[in-house]
Amino acid sequence: MRVDQARLTERTRIAREMHDVLAHRLSLVSLHAGALEMRADARPAEVATAAGVIRANAHQALEELRAVIGVLRAGTSEAAGPPEPPQPGLADVPELVQAARGAGAEVHYECGAGAAAGPAPAVERTAYRIVQEALTNARKHAPGMAVRVLLSGAPGDGLRVLVTNPLPPRDPRHGPPGAGLGLVGLGERVALAGGRLDHGAGPAGFRLEARLPWPA
Repeated sequence: MRVDQARLTERTRIAREMHDVLAHRLSLVSLHAGALEMRADARPAEVATAAGVIRANAHQALEELRAVIGVLRAGTSEAAGPPEPPQPGLADVPELVQAARGAGAEVHYECGAGAAAGPAPAVERTAYRIVQEALTNARKHAPGMAVRVLLSGAPGDGLRVLVTNPLPPRDPRHGPPGAGLGLVGLGERVALAGGRLDHGAGPAGFRLEARLPWPA
């Protein structure tokens, strides 16, 4: 029951994120469309810029709408509260890493994922949440151990998120705190994004790896 509840909680959280992003994008569409309506004397370059913003945000809004409908297929309740700005993505991972360093963690970060057009916004948010959860777990279960974060991939090959850290010496009489429900929720998030998540401890330490879709 606890595992099922963790999955449902993560699904609801994803729905809230996508709801907020959808509301933000539609507000931008409305804003720029209203500006075009009021500015009959706008220059062609201004019209083209506004039209480009409307087209891009309308396209992304449709993608987010398809995703949120899929997540809400189990009948979760509507998200409440005012819409928030877009949720973090790949561009925000360095700030996340820097915050962990500021808290005293040793984090080695490498990003080899780059292209003119990145993965879908939902995939970027999933990658961000994977790194966030991994850094949180390392701080809780392996304090003082160096963490390595690697992002790699390209359109057509998919996005790979790999986070590793050595296992700390531990008194065998005391296991790590927590019930692993954070990883359950993470697995649900990755599955809904169409990816695969693998994790576990080995001789080299703890390894968390996700493969996420990134179409060509």
